[in-house]
Amino acid sequence: MSSIDPDLVRLLKRLKLGLLLPTLPERLTLARAQQLDYVAFLTLLLADEVQRRDHQALERHLVQAGFEDRVTLDGFDWSSPVQLDRRQLQQVFSLEFLARKEHVVFVGPVGVGKSMLAQCLGSASVRAGHSVLFIRADALLAELGQARADHSYDKVLRRYLAPDLVILDDFGLRRLTAQQSNDLYELIVERHRRASFAITSNRSVDEWLGLFDEPKWS
Repeated sequence: MSSIDPDLVRLLKRLKLGLLLPTLPERLTLARAQQLDYVAFLTLLLADEVQRRDHQALERHLVQAGFEDRVTLDGFDWSSPVQLDRRQLQQVFSLEFLARKEHVVFVGPVGVGKSMLAQCLGSASVRAGHSVLFIRADALLAELGQARADHSYDKVLRRYLAPDLVILDDFGLRRLTAQQSNDLYELIVERHRRASFAITSNRSVDEWLGLFDEPKWS
């Protein structure tokens, strides 16, 4: 760092480019070795900064999504005894369903990896530039219920309407109360055809209607 002009250090920091400083000596050495002109050297530095900021933004969006685990489909054990339609799963991971505002459902017994696959899908969606929110169904319902009590319901509802993908994990563990039924129904209706859900559940889809208090889809 001592070989770098102090005035340059000050200017970089003034422009909020101080994080270029740790790699600047290495880049200067590379520029001299390859006899880069000024434009090529500046392009190299700015490309470093863009890559750093892109990585920083990706990390921020992954944190904001609320995943319980940082996982990707590359880590999925295809040799496990769980039966999956690999071709269909790969189609889902093409993320075309997001453009069509369609929904994805992972159904199966406890321990088969539904939540992992849903979070893999969420991570892939974030990396592709989509906004994602992951939450367990009971936590969502509790949050909406509390929001009604403290008069922040509209604000909280907007939070769940905004993302391109809402991942609702472990839906159907218990029957819904009348208020929970109304809250979830409102969220589903507002998001339907506007944005996508990915839902994991231990119950088959044909059992879901019976979980609602006085179902509105009969």
